[in-house]
Amino acid sequence: MIARLEGVLVDHDHGRAPAHVVVDCGGVGYDVACSAHTLGRLPPVGERVVLRVFTHAQDNKIALFGFADATERQLFDLLITVKNVGPSTAIAILGAASPRELAELIARDDVAGLTRIKGVGKKTAELLVVELRDKCEQLLLGWTADGALRPAAMTPPIRLKVAPHRHPLLDEVAGALVAMGWRPNEADAAVAELAVDAAAPPPIEGLLRQALRSMPR
Repeated sequence: MIARLEGVLVDHDHGRAPAHVVVDCGGVGYDVACSAHTLGRLPPVGERVVLRVFTHAQDNKIALFGFADATERQLFDLLITVKNVGPSTAIAILGAASPRELAELIARDDVAGLTRIKGVGKKTAELLVVELRDKCEQLLLGWTADGALRPAAMTPPIRLKVAPHRHPLLDEVAGALVAMGWRPNEADAAVAELAVDAAAPPPIEGLLRQALRSMPR
């Protein structure tokens, strides 16, 4: 199974849906389907390129799907677990926005926003939210504001102005929101609307989900 290609970008084909590129690796040209997100990050034809690859093997053919960055590949792997979302549909969805923007739509239960993506109907949008909401929340915690992977060992502490007598769980939620790209004052405003029963505190994932629903879009 092919998981990675490194070679020379020799061709773009924008006339197919999804778009395809050809990567020459030691004299062998590999035809790879890519999203618009990845196409926008590729070097000019003739230069070296590295793609993360998903190999989709069927009875009569093998198709390759390429990704310029790890965040897009992570989201792709989640999308194809949803019923009726195959690799080609997932690539089309990924072409509609950045991985971070798409993950935020799912984490916020934004069915209306998802249905604005070409090829995503209401039923598919609802499935994406139901099946991937919690997983997208976890993805976002591991991504920086500009959509790159966040190295755990290099993540600086997030300093917030903590409201007096705020439950420690709410501090964690506010820190997570800032890590996901929102301003500290926006995070503080969101967690101020949350209630925590000290005797039976809820899971932090549930609190984060509630906060995300009230964040500015």
